[in-house]
Order: sequence, then C-alpha cells, then structure tokens
Amino acid sequence: MQDSPIDEIKERLDIVEVIGSYIKLQKAGANYRALCPFHLEKKPSFFVSPARQIWHCFGGCSEGGDIFRFVMKIEGVEFGDALRILAQKAGVELKRQTPEYKKWQTERNRLYEVCDLATRFFEKQLEESKTGKEAKKYLLDRGIKEESIKKWRVGYAPDVWQGLADFLTSRGYGQEEIKKAGLGLSSEKGSFYDRFRGRIIFPVFDLNSQVVGFGGRVFKEKDKKEIAKYVNTPNTLLYDKSRVLYGLDKAKGEIRKRDSCILVEGYTDVIMVSQAGNANVAATSGTALTPYQLKILKRYSENLLTAFDMDVAGDTATKRGIDLAQARGFNIKVITMPSGSDPADIVSKNPKDWEKLVGEAKSILNFYFKTAFALSDPKTPEGKREISKILLPVIKRIPNKIEQAFWIQELAKKLEVKEESIEEELKKTKDLPPVYFGLEEDSERKENSSAVRQKSRQELLEEQIMTFILKSPENLDLITEKEISFFSPQISQILRYFKKTQDSSTTTISFSDPKQIKALKKNLPLELIDLINYLSLKAEVEELDLEDAKEEFKNCLKEIKILEIKNKLDKFSQDIKKAEEEKDSQKIKKLLGEFNTSSKSLRDLEAT
Repeated sequence: MQDSPIDEIKERLDIVEVIGSYIKLQKAGANYRALCPFHLEKKPSFFVSPARQIWHCFGGCSEGGDIFRFVMKIEGVEFGDALRILAQKAGVELKRQTPEYKKWQTERNRLYEVCDLATRFFEKQLEESKTGKEAKKYLLDRGIKEESIKKWRVGYAPDVWQGLADFLTSRGYGQEEIKKAGLGLSSEKGSFYDRFRGRIIFPVFDLNSQVVGFGGRVFKEKDKKEIAKYVNTPNTLLYDKSRVLYGLDKAKGEIRKRDSCILVEGYTDVIMVSQAGNANVAATSGTALTPYQLKILKRYSENLLTAFDMDVAGDTATKRGIDLAQARGFNIKVITMPSGSDPADIVSKNPKDWEKLVGEAKSILNFYFKTAFALSDPKTPEGKREISKILLPVIKRIPNKIEQAFWIQELAKKLEVKEESIEEELKKTKDLPPVYFGLEEDSERKENSSAVRQKSRQELLEEQIMTFILKSPENLDLITEKEISFFSPQISQILRYFKKTQDSSTTTISFSDPKQIKALKKNLPLELIDLINYLSLKAEVEELDLEDAKEEFKNCLKEIKILEIKNKLDKFSQDIKKAEEEKDSQKIKKLLGEFNTSSKSLRDLEAT
C-alpha cells in the first residue's frame, strides 16, 4: 500500500491518458506534443513526457508540472478538487484521515467559518454601532429596504485598525487564517490590521450561498475624495472574482424560470434591481465577463440583458466580455440607460422607469448599429470606414451564418455599398481568439497572463548549457570546477552531481532511466529533481545541430564567464564609489587594481 494517495494516483494513472482526455496529443519521439491549451499559439509547444510523468509548455506561457498541476489548471480548481477528480479516475478512495485531504478540507472549512463570523461581525456593527447606524441610514436613504439589508447580509466595518482581527482572534482564528480569507494585512513593520475599515460591507456568496469574499464601499462624502471608493477581497482559496457572479446564488432559480439574466456591475445595482422585481439579476463586480462566468450562466439561460456602460468604439474590458459572450452563442440585449446613471439610481428614483428600460432593451447588433452610425457620418468615405471598423468584428462573431448574412445585408444597405464589398472586408477582419482553459478576458487576468516572468540572460544560457550536456554528456568534461561556481546555486549543485555520477559510473546521463531516477530521489532535493526533469524534457524536444553543438556550447560557457566578470566589475564600481565617499585611499587603490585586472580578463576573453 502507498504512503500517500498522491503517489497511488500517480502510479495508477498515466499522464498521457489523462491529458489526452482533455486535448489532442500527437506522438513526438519518446514524448507527446499538442497546441498549448493555456495560451494562443499556432505551432505546438506543449509537451508531455510519459517517462517522467510531467508536462511543460516551451512556448508563451511556460507552464508545467505534474498530473495534479494540469488538472488544477485546466479545470480551474484548487488542489483538493484536483485530488478528488483524479482519485475518482484512478479508483482511489480518499479517506478522511488522509493527511493531504484532511489538511486541504480543514483549511477550506476554517476559511468558510472565518468569512461567516466576519459577516456576522459586520452585520452587528451596522445595527449597533453609532457610525454603523449612519451607514444604515445612508443605505435606507438610497432606497435599499430593511428586508434587503437583512437578505443580502449587508454590514459595516468599523473605522479602527484591528476591530475585526481582534474579534476573530478572540474566537480562536490565527492571523494567517484571517489573511488567507482576505480580511487582514501585514504592514512592512510587521503590524497586522483589518483590510476593511470605515466601509459598508457587501458579503459575496458562492452558488451554495456561503460567504467567500467581501466588497467594501465608502459612504461619507469626505472619504469619497480621500480614499478608493471600493475595496474588494483579493483572490483566496475560496474566492476568485473571475468565477463568481454576485447575487447568482439568489438569482439562479429566477433566471431559469424567466430564461434570462440581467447583468449589472455593482452590488447596490443587484440589490436594487432585485428589490424592484427583477430577481433574475447578477453582477460581474467590476470585471469583464469571463469564460468561467459564462460557462456557469449557460447552465441557467443563454439570454443576457446587460446594463453596462458600453463604449462600442473602444477596446474596453466590458466590450471584450460581451464579445466573448456573443462568440459563445449567447443572445444579448443591451439596456440603454441615461448618461451618468446606473441601475440603482434609476430604480431608486422610479422603479417604473427601470421596467420601461428593460422592456426597451435592444439586441446587441441593433445597439452596435445605432451607436456606430451615431458616431460617424455614413455619407463620407471616412465615416463608412469608421463605422465598418466597429461593426465588422461584431458581425464576424455571429455564430449563425443566416443571422450573419442578414446583418451583412443591413450594413451594406445603410452604408450604400455592395454586399460583396462588405463580405470582402469581413474576410480581412480578425477572428476573436478562441477561449482557452484557464484564460480570462478581464483586464486583470489579461495583464497577469502577459506578465509571464522573463528569464534572465544568465538563466537562458544555463538552460542551453544543460540542454547540451543532457544531449551529449561528454560536454560536461569541458566545464571546470571553477567555472561551475559561475552558475546559479541550483545549476551548480546539479552540475556537481552530474560530475560525481559521471566519475563513479560508465553509464551516460539519462534521467529517463529508472535506476538513475531512483538515485536522483535519494541524493537530491525534490525541487532539483523537478528542475532536472524539466531540463531533460527540454533537451529531448529541442532540435540542435549536434555538429555545431560543441562550438555553441563553448560560446555559451564563454558568455557565462563574461557575465560573471561583468557582475564583478559592477560590484567593484559600487565598492569604489563607497570607498571614495569614506575617503579610504588604501581601499580605493586595492579595488582599482582588482577592477583593472578583471577588466583585462574581460577584454582578453572577448577577444578570443
């Protein structure tokens, strides 16, 4: 019997079969390859190694890991959920006493408890504290009824540094748990304080109506000028804003019954619209619609009515979310609101005005057409070009070809041009990129996905050298012990292990060999084994001209030495500057001598 269900699952399941059930894999030598499911690419850079039971993308996203990491990424779940999914596939029973499962389950349950206790704390503050009563009056004055405040569990966070933290710690919850729930922060000096202070609090619920996060809104006029209007829970083990729609737990039954969902942007919008009789309402909480949210919504209805501030001529996050919904086959209507008004404002003034606007909602195409033609003159060539620039991408995204043909005809008629011309331009219009697992279209995720850490020149050179060694182990003889010290600590340790292995054995380095893998596990820490597995897979999939490999290897090694000397020269420069400030002439003389010696070494090396 295995010591861990993780090991048992890995032994029972083949990574190729599991990943192959999600994406199409093609044999590539000893490995398998595919288009990466986590970023947009045309040439396959995603590889799976059956020997090592790992996967890695050598393209734009650089993601990689084991079978668990893949399921977490592609399903968009935490480790505990991936564990359950794979245990079911493997026929492994997860018992309560399993350390991994118990730890994960306990942590989630504790965070649910923290969030619920915090909600009760905020509710009590709204009802009983002096400022809380002012906050409640503000809500009532805005038109939110007493029963709605209770239904949505609206509260107030006192304007003190540790009000909630003290309450939660008194109930037996540690600072780390409070922080993991998104409710506490640590300063640079180490002090711990509440994330939400002096704000009206809106708890955010999951589909099971459990509190998973919070939104805090200022209500005093002076605060609105001095601090951010909203503060929200960051992503936590329980909460991910790209997967949650505020109010959907209460609205899902009504959405199914009415076969439509009204989408708004804010917490008060949801509460006021629901209060006015449209209980089929949910909010994106200030983000664009994401593939995850759309996938959930599609369970209940394919008809969306949006009450967003839409800029049809811009490339806003909101517009990208609507484009995504359109491409996924949703029927979208736009509720056009007076400029500067949001649904909560309209409902609070006159609920019947809101009903009228909902009744007059235009289809997304009608809305785009009306807006685009209002922005430019369709009689001028420039106007025709600007209008078509807005409308052609929208028309191209229509999945139904008959519907698409109707709007092509409509645009040709309004612009007074031939349909053939519209169709010709439509062919030149770029398609909306397909929806990839794990990628969101909201601005934050897009920003994060483009912010993949760039490897330094040193890291790239080290990886290239390791690739040469793993392809041709004799290259290891070209590196001296002194040169090994020029590498990063991790690569230095691996190189020394390789040298030792080579000295004590006649076999070549091949870490797909079970005996060598066993030796690895015995002699090296897990993080280095993971790095060797990654480098070994890279060596297998990378195409190198072995005739020129030795020369290129020497060039990479030379560049590593050059970088080492340049780093030394930078350090000498800093030390010389410091010695000059301290007026230490003896130290300056010594450092200048070392600087000149290193400079000469650099010139000699670059000349070879």
